[in-house]
Amino acid sequence: MSSRKLLEQNGICPVATTIDLLSSKWKVLIMRDLLKGTRRYSELRTSVAGISQKMLTQSLREMTDDGLVIRKAFPVIPPKVEYHLSELGESMRPIINSMADWGSDYLDHHPEKRRVTMQPTPAQ
Repeated sequence: MSSRKLLEQNGICPVATTIDLLSSKWKVLIMRDLLKGTRRYSELRTSVAGISQKMLTQSLREMTDDGLVIRKAFPVIPPKVEYHLSELGESMRPIINSMADWGSDYLDHHPEKRRVTMQPTPAQ
């Protein structure tokens, strides 16, 4: 019997678990940005348009506790903290990429739904 079927027989929904791990649009957008590589807190604050400092801090803390993100603090003044995806977080790349592909297809067919929802990222 597959792990998925066993979980479902015990009343545990794998889809609900995934949604719980990415329970807010902020977490999904943080994941999107961390898929591009290591980011400092200030870089995430800029690239995740509309997120408050409190929500960014809370989301990063939860994602770290869930094992999706690794936080690295450097012993310097002023403080320097970097975030990157763990191996588990990196394993969500196909999910986030599928969401981006689906969103692009949707917007191609519904151009009236287009709106700016993020800050442009600087050229790299």
